[in-house]
Amino acid sequence: MKPQETWKYIHSERDQFADTLESLSSQQWSTPSWCEGWSVHETVGHVVAAAEQTPLNFYKEFFAAGLKFDVFAQRGAARLARIEPAELIRRLRARTSTTNHPPAPVMAMLGEIVVHGDDVRRPLGLVHQSPEPALVALANSWKNSNLLIGSKTRIAGLQLRATDVDWSHGAGPVVSGPLQSLILAMTGRKGSHQDLSGEGLSILAQRS
Repeated sequence: MKPQETWKYIHSERDQFADTLESLSSQQWSTPSWCEGWSVHETVGHVVAAAEQTPLNFYKEFFAAGLKFDVFAQRGAARLARIEPAELIRRLRARTSTTNHPPAPVMAMLGEIVVHGDDVRRPLGLVHQSPEPALVALANSWKNSNLLIGSKTRIAGLQLRATDVDWSHGAGPVVSGPLQSLILAMTGRKGSHQDLSGEGLSILAQRS
């Protein structure tokens, strides 16, 4: 997928995520998200921080965090989680036409909004279906990558088989289910396993 098409999906997903956030109560903003250790508010803060990031600022903050990505991400999420929800939503909508990003592939920004969008929605019982082309491109990008999320190692020796689109990967014990849930499982989200089945699911669960 070409970068300009990827950005089209990123901008659409950000806009729809902002729509979701506008409907949340204060209690829902305090709910634990599927991003381990983070509330909905902190996860949204992380999304906005990533959407506003630039290479120069990334390196500045990354070095300040002692070159530890977890520390870097936690600091960014915590800093923006101190901002009121309405302002976070406004700042997210301001990033539905920009193409700045940290020193990472553009596809990583699509994964950022798709996965963290579900980190917020799913524990709240909210349903969102990302477009099939975006999901297929994302799954194909992550199936052979260990960058930050370790998806390649997590799914090694397993066959992932989507039940809603024409996509599969690997060989071995099968894990099947909707592609969006398979993508979440690739990132270690155990909550997505309720949508999956197959003899390989227990193996995947041990790696999450």
